[in-house]
Amino acid sequence: MIDPIYTNITPALDIWSTLTSHKMLFLYTAVLTAALIILMVLFIARTARAARERDEEKKRITQKKRFSRLSELDSRKPGENAQSYDDTVSLAQLCERFRDFSSGELGLYYDIDVMRAFVSSLSVTRLVIMQGISGTGKTSLAYAFGKFIGTDAVIVPVQPSWKDRSDLLGYYNEFTGVFTETELLYRLYEAAGNDNVCVLVLDEMNIARVEYYFAEFLSLLELPDPDSRRIEVISDTRVNDPKRFENGKMLIPRNVWFVGTANNDDSTLAISDKVYDRAMVIELDRRAKSFTAPRTKAVPVSRTYLESLFASARAEHSLSSGMQSKIEEFDRYLSEHMQITFGNRIMRQTEQFVPVFIACGGTENAAVDLIMSKKVLRKLETQNPVFVKSQAEGLLAELDRVFGAGALPLCASAIARYVSV
Repeated sequence: MIDPIYTNITPALDIWSTLTSHKMLFLYTAVLTAALIILMVLFIARTARAARERDEEKKRITQKKRFSRLSELDSRKPGENAQSYDDTVSLAQLCERFRDFSSGELGLYYDIDVMRAFVSSLSVTRLVIMQGISGTGKTSLAYAFGKFIGTDAVIVPVQPSWKDRSDLLGYYNEFTGVFTETELLYRLYEAAGNDNVCVLVLDEMNIARVEYYFAEFLSLLELPDPDSRRIEVISDTRVNDPKRFENGKMLIPRNVWFVGTANNDDSTLAISDKVYDRAMVIELDRRAKSFTAPRTKAVPVSRTYLESLFASARAEHSLSSGMQSKIEEFDRYLSEHMQITFGNRIMRQTEQFVPVFIACGGTENAAVDLIMSKKVLRKLETQNPVFVKSQAEGLLAELDRVFGAGALPLCASAIARYVSV
């Protein structure tokens, strides 16, 4: 028999249990809601703090000097580390002393015409290409010239992966807020603050595509106004950027020359006509014999004086009318029989090169031989070898007829190698 008291209490216990469960659910809900609200507040606060920290970091990076080495150059006093120049030598003396200095001081031997060709090439273009087999002293020549003029040449080893100007100048690191400054960038910027003759060597320049990584330099160096040759280093502008920057661009100084060394082997790439046409080319296919030279001191010359020597040479000497007629006659033959010709640029380079080469102590024939063999007859390489071979003997005969038998030995050698192909 069921206890009546228990029977009466049970409904009450059920009601209390129900009420208690609802209260617990409400309590749980309230606690959960409060926890979510607290988490949301914490999240918002943390997000706001992170945003403030990012803004502060961005401000700190913006205020930070991203070009530390270039900024250091800006801090130098005017005239600090200024070089004393010996602006008294003639071009002929410069070449002779350069040869003696290379031999007597550095143990490097070169033919005098190589020295004349190198110095004369500087009067024509800001890019000189030294090409030939490995070990003939291409890089050493540029190194020796830097020592001779009192401003060490910068040797920049080109890498196979190079594709654009950032490989030469450096790049901006967004994480650190610092620009990675290359030695070439540093020397370019430093050169703008003096009148030294500065040589920058692109060592093994054709191990990568020259027309890729050097494209902007090629275009800018062609501009007739030196003050408009500004290359972009960074895409934006900040108040603490180097003083000589203008809208993130830097002037390529007038006292800078690029010297590229090029090997001709399976590890290198062909240099395009675009590059060759804008450069002066010197071929080193053998080492010169050693000789005894007197001890010779360095001859530091200024860019202003060197260019004045070039101007004086062109005023005193010029491409003779007879030689000009011969070149034009040979050009017509090349156009009619070989389907190659040269434009105004190469003719202008010839007119600039020949007078300086003569002032350096050379002859007109030797100067024309150099520039014709490397700037004009080089174009035979782009023709069908079978066709060139079929025309080679006739071309040799025409060369001797126009210029005289044996007058241009380098040109004759450039053509003769196709006869036995």
